[in-house]
Amino acid sequence: MQNSAHIESATRTIDSEISSIEKLKQRIDEQFTKACDLILNSHGRVVVMGIGKSGHIANKIAATLASTGTPAFFVHPSEAGHGDFGMITKDDIIIAISNSGATKEVVSLVPLFKRLGVPLLSMTGKPNSPLAQASDVHLNVGVEKEACPLDLAPTSSTTVTLVMGDALAVALLEARGFSPEDFAFSHPGGSLGRKLLLKTSDIMLEGQSIPRTDKNEKLGVALTEMTTKGLGMTTVVDQDQKLVGIFTDGDLRRCVDQGVDIQKALVKEVMTASPRTISKDSLAVEALNTMESNKITALIVEDQDEAPVGIIHMHDLLRAGII
Repeated sequence: MQNSAHIESATRTIDSEISSIEKLKQRIDEQFTKACDLILNSHGRVVVMGIGKSGHIANKIAATLASTGTPAFFVHPSEAGHGDFGMITKDDIIIAISNSGATKEVVSLVPLFKRLGVPLLSMTGKPNSPLAQASDVHLNVGVEKEACPLDLAPTSSTTVTLVMGDALAVALLEARGFSPEDFAFSHPGGSLGRKLLLKTSDIMLEGQSIPRTDKNEKLGVALTEMTTKGLGMTTVVDQDQKLVGIFTDGDLRRCVDQGVDIQKALVKEVMTASPRTISKDSLAVEALNTMESNKITALIVEDQDEAPVGIIHMHDLLRAGII
């Protein structure tokens, strides 16, 4: 019985919040458009404020804006009254969040916003509240009832405010033409950032680490080079150090199967000609795609003169977090 009560309570909460979000769609109107235009035409940052649960939501909205192309940061209203107001410039825009629209720590800052001449955008649940009335743009995030059965704990109201913030961030993202590459620059430590920013030259083996064998050498010399460098392959070059082929563990197995005399055979007789290569300026993720599509574990990095300048191995991609 108790398990059933838990499920019923959770389902009722979710239904209540979904209903509040559905009603929010009706309020995406000219005020929302004005808010977007105000931010897009700004030359400064978006300063998001709120206290209590609204403060937590404000912090998240600021983080979402900042990571999607709209420079933003959170300032605590109480701290703003004790020095942090100095972080705000006349080129910035304020987003003040208060469900009641009468939170004294926020409302007390309104005269300072006006004196500084910064636009004020508010999100409240009360369009006739002091904060809403003092704002240049007001976004109504009111709800008929909280999901909390006591109608006290901020639940549906905070969810709706968060959704409004996400809607604003995404509308701005699309208006700016924010691309996956832009997102990667905002998230250089994330997997997407690594995939979109890391080049083969950043992680390839180079210099003496590259296994290299002249095409006219005996196969035994190539095997020694492969063993020394430990990559399971060697590049094969001509007298001008241009790449002409590759010899791999797979090629060695084929030689054994075909009864090739390893002591007498020349590398050029058993190598794989015209191997797969990649440029050092290519993205590392391109190297991964080439390896996966061709079922190989190493790729030669070639320069414009057709000389091997690096080797990128599947292990290097793994260590770099590309896989």
